[in-house]
Amino acid sequence: MPNLKKDKYSHNQTVEDLVPLVSFKKIAIIIGSMSVNKGSLIVIDGTDGSGKKTQFDLLKKRLALQKIPFETISFPQYGKKNAGPTEEYLSGKYGTAHEVGPYVSSIFYAVDRYDASHQIRTWLENGIHVLADRYVGSNMGHQGGKITDTNERETFFSWVDDLEFNLFHIPRPDLNIILHVPTSFAIDLIRTRTEQEGIKNGMTRDIHEENQKHLEQAEQAYLHLASRFPQYPLMECVKSGAMLSRDEIHEQIWNLVSPFFK
Repeated sequence: MPNLKKDKYSHNQTVEDLVPLVSFKKIAIIIGSMSVNKGSLIVIDGTDGSGKKTQFDLLKKRLALQKIPFETISFPQYGKKNAGPTEEYLSGKYGTAHEVGPYVSSIFYAVDRYDASHQIRTWLENGIHVLADRYVGSNMGHQGGKITDTNERETFFSWVDDLEFNLFHIPRPDLNIILHVPTSFAIDLIRTRTEQEGIKNGMTRDIHEENQKHLEQAEQAYLHLASRFPQYPLMECVKSGAMLSRDEIHEQIWNLVSPFFK
């Protein structure tokens, strides 16, 4: 993981202060370091209520239309044995998110990704691109939000990076896009989604989505993460007080990811 810059960081800073516009120069540097014979690992991540699933599905459709070889994977891998501890954690069996703590809960998610890493690596080595719905950055965002001290949070970011990429040897993403919707917007979006989909599918909110404070803290952690590392570009989904359309957001995503598929 790149060394953390020792810039001052304050929870009172605005989003604009924290995270500049996505730098295409940074993306170009990342692309230039890629192996031309391997597939790319692209992650769609973001704050709750940011429309990750919608954008993930739109990207899948576009790749399919262009006949670009790809596979998809989503985390957690609900229903699989390796995701069992994660599901129990999210159900509240082990206590609240803060009672479990960021380090223990991060191990649950890491084990789930370790199980999937062998298949992901095989796809990539065979020149097949992989789209992931959430990945390691989700640990850093949601679990890092439990840590209010910025220095301690940076230590946690480094610990997660070492655990997943060095100890478990999980493939490192080529690009990890973080969709950002302010918590004030996200609360209404999550409530609407739960009412519409939950009634139909029996879905309930997990212990993260039920806790507005957790959502606010996770948002700060995601902003912190994006402000430090070029491989985690932030994409704003709300501008001038209004939510961008799903097609507008998709086009911004496509502008970032399309160079990886050439």
